[in-house]
Amino acid sequence: MVVPEKGLSGALNARVTGSGNEAIILAHGFGGDQSVWDKIVPRLAKHCRVLVFDWIFSGAIKDPNLFDPVKYSSYDAFANDLISLMDELDLKSSVLVGHSMSGMIGCIASIKRPDLFKKLILVGASPRYINADDYEGGFSNSEVEDIISNIESNYYNWAQAFASAVVDANDPPSVDMFSKCLQRMRPEFAVPVAKTVFYCDERDILEKVLTPCIIVQTTRDIVVPNSVAYYMQEKIKGKSTVEIIETDGHFPHLTAHQQLLDVLIAAMSLNEPKIISS
Repeated sequence: MVVPEKGLSGALNARVTGSGNEAIILAHGFGGDQSVWDKIVPRLAKHCRVLVFDWIFSGAIKDPNLFDPVKYSSYDAFANDLISLMDELDLKSSVLVGHSMSGMIGCIASIKRPDLFKKLILVGASPRYINADDYEGGFSNSEVEDIISNIESNYYNWAQAFASAVVDANDPPSVDMFSKCLQRMRPEFAVPVAKTVFYCDERDILEKVLTPCIIVQTTRDIVVPNSVAYYMQEKIKGKSTVEIIETDGHFPHLTAHQQLLDVLIAAMSLNEPKIISS
């Protein structure tokens, strides 16, 4: 089944594949689009309905006038879009897989509408990227300022360098794939969204998250230190666990998709034997 283009689902290029009572939503992060889930969708669709979509800043969005940098200067507006999309598609008690910024967006949406979410799977998520006295976010203020400055001064060069840094270099096709995703994003959208992401501080919301969470982290992620995963586990009030995937980089769904799929299949209690990757 493919959802017809109408309403918000049409604007966000939403597609639902598969069938069954269970539903899983795959939400991409900064600079991506729904194509980052291409290795994940086919196996999941054998067992349940799978929703993929593009956030409003994505280069895949047909109408660039839909993006309002003021409106989307916080995760709250993204959370409202997610809720509206799920309501439009009549998805309730679903599993959300939120990569990077979408992890926190999912947390906020679950606080607003807990009825919509059965479980949150937070992949490379972080409530704050800048270090604080009692918190390791991974970046200093000056490092984030340099990132924003580089995005503003030469976005396309930055996009290539950023893709090479955050995607496992041992998988050149995945590096190239994400680099092209980034370069499809409009620079005038990239700057405000990057500011929203890198300057966010959502640590205070974690204690309000009651939906069960699985926090997925890779062994070596230059964007999110492993300590962040355990910080989130400690702060989230709902039941939460941490799963570490043995791979480099911020994109296990591109470079270690079988391992990530094993986590997702187990999280959804789907009746499928675990696949051991070679």
